Parts: sequence; structure tokens; C-alpha cells
Amino acid sequence: MENKKRSSPSPSTTNKKESKGFCLMNNDLLQNILSRLPATTFASAACVSKAWNATCNRVLSRPRLSSAMSLNPSPRVALQEVFDKVMSEPIRPHFAIASVGPGFNLKDVLQFMVEKLGSRTPIILSSVSGIIGRDALTHEFSEVKWTSGNADDEVSTNTGIVLNVGYVPGLKVEAIPLLQQKKTPQGSMIDKFVMDIKSYTSSMSGCTSPVAIIMIGDADVDQKPIIEKLDYAMSSETIIVGDERSQFVYRSGDVSRNVSSSLKCSPDAVALVFARDRDKAHGVEDIEFHFALSNGVSAIGPRLKAASVKVSNSESVTWLTAKREGQHEVLDGQRMLDDINYEMENHMECVDLYIGVTRLRNCSVGSDKPRLMASLALHGVVGGDEEYLYVDGVGIRTGDYFQFYHSDPKTALPSCRNVSSTFRNLKLEWDTKSSHSTSAGANATDKKETFGGFIFSCCGRGDPFFGHLNADRSPFLNVESSPFLENFPGVPLAGIFCGGEIGRGYVSLTAHGGQEEGSARCHLHVYSTVYLVMSYTPAAVH
Repeated sequence: MENKKRSSPSPSTTNKKESKGFCLMNNDLLQNILSRLPATTFASAACVSKAWNATCNRVLSRPRLSSAMSLNPSPRVALQEVFDKVMSEPIRPHFAIASVGPGFNLKDVLQFMVEKLGSRTPIILSSVSGIIGRDALTHEFSEVKWTSGNADDEVSTNTGIVLNVGYVPGLKVEAIPLLQQKKTPQGSMIDKFVMDIKSYTSSMSGCTSPVAIIMIGDADVDQKPIIEKLDYAMSSETIIVGDERSQFVYRSGDVSRNVSSSLKCSPDAVALVFARDRDKAHGVEDIEFHFALSNGVSAIGPRLKAASVKVSNSESVTWLTAKREGQHEVLDGQRMLDDINYEMENHMECVDLYIGVTRLRNCSVGSDKPRLMASLALHGVVGGDEEYLYVDGVGIRTGDYFQFYHSDPKTALPSCRNVSSTFRNLKLEWDTKSSHSTSAGANATDKKETFGGFIFSCCGRGDPFFGHLNADRSPFLNVESSPFLENFPGVPLAGIFCGGEIGRGYVSLTAHGGQEEGSARCHLHVYSTVYLVMSYTPAAVH
């Protein structure tokens, strides 16, 4: 019998068989496989077919924050380590925030991130005093501050990096800068900055106040008038957190917002704006932001009233004399410092000293009607002599009331524990509501869950700040992060040590929302730790 040569199947037949095989794959199995892919491969898989795209959407049915830290001495290696870690699981980058030590070149890191995440992803990158996070390779959590010395309680390396990539369905995110032009008054540019945020938010959500803002300010620019305008213009529900003084670069999703050489301007601040998406798909969870504050200063001495004020604009220093409330005697700087030193039992050299000035000012944005705003502004004490008390910053007027404050770990530690207790009560409240919903017939997955958090802590705090409170002088480890780690174990958390902490949240999780005097609220803090907790409520299943 003649042997007949078997013909090979055509390519089209093979493709049909393979396609049929994928179609026969169990949906649960396919979802399990796709959920294990790294982010870039996952993005490609979502383009295979409508069915695969639908399965990928189910994998990313909930918001995510992916975070990683590296202390590798090579900046290039450290950058690659954190990027590989945050992108090791499925995620669609809606925003990215990175913080680095002084050993990094900011422009090089930004270029790397744009190439990896795409030019449409809003990115903020800043150089900071220290970082907080979980190591990309060892998974150990740590709080690290930079130093050029060899102190045992600090890390001498300056090449650390912490990277955060967020996926927040139901929200729109954009990086909006405050661009300062040389010949334009700062007040006009601040008004434009605020109106840009309101305009973007309105276009995305239909209202003018975003859910939250993460803001980074330039170290050489006074952020007080900027925060004052934002406080005036935004709803009391808008949370604002961030770093008051930093070096930063950014990239907006809207290319027209990015700095170019032709614009002849520089950014005084940049705001990462989170706005509700009025066009969000049905079934997308509601994301919420929660604000908490650990205070680290204590008031000391009587309430004083500024009797005379002089300003050195070139040095951004204010000279002042004062009177005690209800008295006529004018106190010079040395007299005021002597009185505070007596109150502190001659231990003033061990603390940082500030004055908290209660400001009542008319505030407006653009053509809006001015409104009287009360705020508490903290100014660092530079020194004093037989003429004046010298403090950092400007904006103090004759007749303003103020009080002295000093850095105080004995206040900060209980305050930190109070935040932890409040987080614990918050979890209990969520569990109770979930239990009631389940007993009423709702789906058990309706429980509110935390999916990420950010910490902005003063560079003067950290483990050494609290160390001497232990009788054996043993260090406290990860004090700033402990409220979050204790209550939300396993949830991504990252943070930085700042040159000044921005924290505005009228509905604070903590009972004491900071250094307050009457109705005056403080939004630019010192020796504090600001917490931003991100949660979501899964859509109800009917």
C-alpha cells in the first residue's frame, strides 16, 4: 500500500484551535493566571480580546496602592528595584509619587518614570530628609533619615528612594503646578493656581472642591499665603497634606501644565489633585480619604500681643516686641526669652522654639468677595536681644496675638498613641456597620477596607526624638508608622520626613487637630506627623 504523506494544518486552522482552547478555559482559571502577571504583561493581556479585557477589569475591580523602598547605594539599582517591585503585580497607574535622597538626580529619575509609566501619568518626585516604607527585596519596614555623619541612630547613605503607584477607579488625578513668572505678582499666580484646581475638579466631578490634595512646596517659597488661599477656596471636606519645603520636579498628564524653557517660569508648588469622576462606571467603589495628626509641640508661657513689628524682607525675618495680655509694659526679645527659659526650668537649649501667631485676615481668590479667615501661623524663633525678638517668616502685624511653643516628645508620643487608638476605633466602626449590613441581608463584602496610606513626618522627629523617654534609653522603633502598622497590617504604607508638614483636615480622625487657638486652625505644622488613610467601600451587590 502506498504511504500517503500527512499534510500539515494551515496556520489559520492552528490559530482557530488555539483560540478555541483559550475560550474553553475556565474564567476563574484565566482570572487566576492574569492576576499573577506583572503590570506591563497584564496591560498587554488586556488587549488580547474583549473577554480577556473584561477578565482583567475584574482583576482590577478594587483600588490599589503599590509601594516599595530601596536603600541600595547605587541610585540606578535602587530605582530599578522599587520599580520592579511596584509593577510586579497588575496595576494601572493613575498617579505616581516618589521621594529620594540627595544622591539622586531628580531629572534623570523623572525621565525614567515617564518612560516606564507613560507621559499621561501624573508624577511628583521630590528630594526629602528621609523616607518611610517597606524594602523592595527584604520586605522589612523602616523609617530612615539622611545624615552625612556616622550617627548610630541614623543612616549615612543618601541614595534611598520610596516609590508609590496608585490605581484609584472612580477618581480623576492630575498634577497641577503653581508656576511663578518673574514679572507677575505672587498673589495673582496663587489665585490662578487655586482657580486651576477648582476648574479641573469642576470639569471632572461637577463641583469645585476635590476630595484630597497632596501638595509639595518649594523650599525657598513661603507656602503660608498659598495654603491660606486653598483653605479659603476649598470645601471643609477637602483634605490637604504634603511637604511644605522641598526640592521637586513633576509631570502632568496635561502637557500644557508642564514647565518648558519657553515658559520662563518655575514651579513654587505642585498639587496632586484627587477629584470625583462623575462618569465613573456602575459598580465602581467609593474611595474616601481620612486625615489624622500627631502633634509634637506644647504651648508655654502667657498669651502675648505684638506691640511693634519690623520686617526684613530680604532675609524673611520679622522683628517684634510684645505686651502681656491686659498689661502695658513692652517686652523686648531678651525679656521674652528669659521668661520662657524660666518656665522651662533652664532647659530651653534642648528644644526648638516657635511662636504661634493668631491671624485674622481678609482672604479672597480672584473677584470673590473677601472673607475674614482665622489661622494659627507658626514661626521659628531665631533669637532675641534687648530690642527685639527675631522670628522666621513674614506676615505678622502689630496687634496680632501669639504664644510660645516648644518641641516636646512628651506630647508627641501620647499623641501618636492617640492616633493609633483612633485608627482602632475607626476599624471597629467599619466592622460594626458591616455586621449590621450583613444581618440586614446585604452582601458580606460591603465592609469598608483600607488600601493604602501616606505619612508626612517632621524631620526633627523619628526614633531619636523619642529615645530618651525610655528609662534605659533604648530606641523606639518606627514610632511614626506604628499607628498605621498596628491597625492596618499588610496594607501598603509609605512616607517621608519633611521640612514642614502640610495638614489640613477639619474632620480629623484625632480629637485634637493640631496647634489650635480658639477658632484659629493650623495647616502648616512643626514637629508633627500627618497621616492620610485611603479606604473604599465595595459597591453593594443587589
